[in-house]
Amino acid sequence: MKLRGAISGFGEVAARAHLPGWAARETINIGVVHDPVAARRHEAIRLIKNVRVYDDLELMLDGEALDFVDIASPPAFHAATARAALEANAHVLVEKPMCLTLEEFDAAAALAREKKRVLMCVHNWKYAPAYALARRMIDQGRLGAVRFISLDRIRAEPAGASGAGTAWRAGRGTGGGILLDHGWHVFYLMQWLFGGDAPSAISASLLAPGAAPDTGAIEDVADLRVEFPNSRLARAHLSWRGPARRTSALIYGEGGMLEIEGNRVTFTGRNGHGEDLSVADIADDSYHSTWFSAIAQDFEHAITAGRDCSIVASNLKEARAALALTIAARESSARKGAQIAVTV
Repeated sequence: MKLRGAISGFGEVAARAHLPGWAARETINIGVVHDPVAARRHEAIRLIKNVRVYDDLELMLDGEALDFVDIASPPAFHAATARAALEANAHVLVEKPMCLTLEEFDAAAALAREKKRVLMCVHNWKYAPAYALARRMIDQGRLGAVRFISLDRIRAEPAGASGAGTAWRAGRGTGGGILLDHGWHVFYLMQWLFGGDAPSAISASLLAPGAAPDTGAIEDVADLRVEFPNSRLARAHLSWRGPARRTSALIYGEGGMLEIEGNRVTFTGRNGHGEDLSVADIADDSYHSTWFSAIAQDFEHAITAGRDCSIVASNLKEARAALALTIAARESSARKGAQIAVTV
């Protein structure tokens, strides 16, 4: 029997990544869409056969017997939508960031436990072939004990800057800014590549065009330094000011170094010999549609296995730490880059 799902927030990421990912799974039926914007409801009708669309979340939850809700709305709506879906006894998958405050996160996690429902966040970069390869090599011991991770995300503008329905990235009230848009990704990747260990401290510099972020302006550059236990360090530079799109990483340990530039992957051992391990993937874009089916598979497995399975536990641990780092990064930047301890 197929699981009946709904998508709440049918923007470009839902249409271009989530919907194709669900459609690839024969055990899933997405037949319901909620979006307050008429144009996006019309797009859902165009793309999904026999879809039922709603402009009101509560009416959808009251009128449909749903197994799960996939939340892909702007970040400011994530917490309230997740709470409503959990109250309706639906499992919940949420686009990043899961919430904007730790209080919202803890309340949602507690409600999921009470309702015995799965709550997970979309951590899609873990399913990128280059980063999945990096994790396999770390697990195999080819890099030795990992000591340093660097993750850079350079963009000329926010994703979908010229498209309809993407203005939320430019507003603090809707959960915009590069720290939430890209920082969440690098924060969970750091933890995952360090074997699931939680961070201990962060220092950050956030820059906004023409004003300091603490005045309410949205940052378009973030420079981040994250400390992990046992003297391990991670850093990231995120920018919407670049001349071109670049996605790169460097990971080194006691036994070797891995460099990632898009789909190009190079391993260098202690003997200095370089090995080309480049992966096949679609061109780097803003939606990464080929990765979502793997997320959908894990989410479906978690529903079957139960909310106490390891997939859910590790996902929520990464998500809470990513949120704690985001909050601490803002505090650090407001304090001129002071190091802020992080408790997860």
